[in-house]
Amino acid sequence: MGSTPKLANVQWRKSSYSGNTGGDCVEVAEVTPRIAVRDSKAPGIGTVTLAPEAYTAFVAFVAEG
Repeated sequence: MGSTPKLANVQWRKSSYSGNTGGDCVEVAEVTPRIAVRDSKAPGIGTVTLAPEAYTAFVAFVAEG
């Protein structure tokens, strides 16, 4: 897959929903009007971009276990 060119220069940040133990590290970037999500351990694999509402639903689903 590789990096999407338009996401090459965005500022990624570790999601506040990731653990602090170095395990599940998800990074997010605001790419208005969407939210980009990637695995910080393998950022070259690809990204998922979601509408803010879909990102909120995703986080709620994951939090429920």
